[in-house]
Amino acid sequence: MPGVPAAPDMTTQPRPVYVIGAGPGGLAVAAALRARGVRAVVVEKAESVGASWRGHYDRLHLHTTRRLSALPGLAMPRRFGRWVSRDDVVRYLEKYAEFHELELVTGVEVTRIERSADGAGWTLHATGGRVLAAGAVVVATGFNHTPALPDWPGRDTYGNPLLHACAYRNPEPFRGRDVLVVGVGNTGAEIAVDLVEGGAARVRLAVRTAPHIVRRSTAGWPAQRTGILVRRLPVGLVDRLGALVAKVSVPDLSAYGLPRPATGLYSRVRQGAIPVQDVGLIDAVRAGRAEPVAAVDSFDGAEVVLADGSRITPDAVIAATGYRRALEGLVGELDVLDGRGRPRTHGDRTSAHAPDLYFTGFSNPISGMFREMALDAEKIARAVARRHRPQAG
Repeated sequence: MPGVPAAPDMTTQPRPVYVIGAGPGGLAVAAALRARGVRAVVVEKAESVGASWRGHYDRLHLHTTRRLSALPGLAMPRRFGRWVSRDDVVRYLEKYAEFHELELVTGVEVTRIERSADGAGWTLHATGGRVLAAGAVVVATGFNHTPALPDWPGRDTYGNPLLHACAYRNPEPFRGRDVLVVGVGNTGAEIAVDLVEGGAARVRLAVRTAPHIVRRSTAGWPAQRTGILVRRLPVGLVDRLGALVAKVSVPDLSAYGLPRPATGLYSRVRQGAIPVQDVGLIDAVRAGRAEPVAAVDSFDGAEVVLADGSRITPDAVIAATGYRRALEGLVGELDVLDGRGRPRTHGDRTSAHAPDLYFTGFSNPISGMFREMALDAEKIARAVARRHRPQAG
């Protein structure tokens, strides 16, 4: 049409933006880039999108609200309810990729990223001997990438089942059994409740550091909205506000072995510890159905030795001990990771010596991971488009 500039032909862009990982963060960035006329190719080592979500336990729901968890350009269906289930998250991600007509390459793992020889982009090395030329790269391989299982003494000779939480699906295999859950983050707390409700004979919860526990929603007001409001406030102020709210809304569980933390809520968040959203843990602990015990120190035959010197003999141990980002092999030689193996830059910020290399989804904010990944996607897309969007024909 005369007077209307033609849209750029993304298929002719010789060096597309490669997005590594087809989880919510990667898909959101790819959609935001496509909306700005920048060709984005999503490379996923699994055979489908949302692989991490597919592997989570059955009862998992988002702890953030449906409205505040949508990715750019597509709302979550109202029928999903306020707290979206794992299966509906997967359905949403599948629909999201289809709706935005994203360019997906599945079953291919990018193993190493290096600066291209001409210094004008990046070279990606992938399985099958593939070598890919990228104008920019967005790493979105996920916060929960590689299960972390502590190297407890005696672990390898422990006689009963010992599994990481990533292998837990539902309580059925543990019905009528004595189970020890190690770790009282959101995953450990929810698995403990799932076991209690699913008929385990006894559930104990090994606690190294007492968590902050918050109500997922109070009088209809979700904890996520509070997290959004206070995120930019001074840490000390939020700590004091958190303590006041906890006294009003969360009972003191010290008599049950779960005391209130000595460190403030937001101080703990800044150290990487997200509050536990209550989905039944408080009631289970008060009823004596989930019993807090000391942290695991070691294993001795069929016994689990706890940090206070006591010994217990559970039928199975489920380790909700977190994950590693596992970025060292991918970008470890580029000097973009900190001492904990996390990216030094995030969102639309890049290192001066690694321009056009972006990271998303490697933080766990109290304002909601999906929400922050959606915001990051738009920021990254704007930054990339300024540098890489081709001129209209």
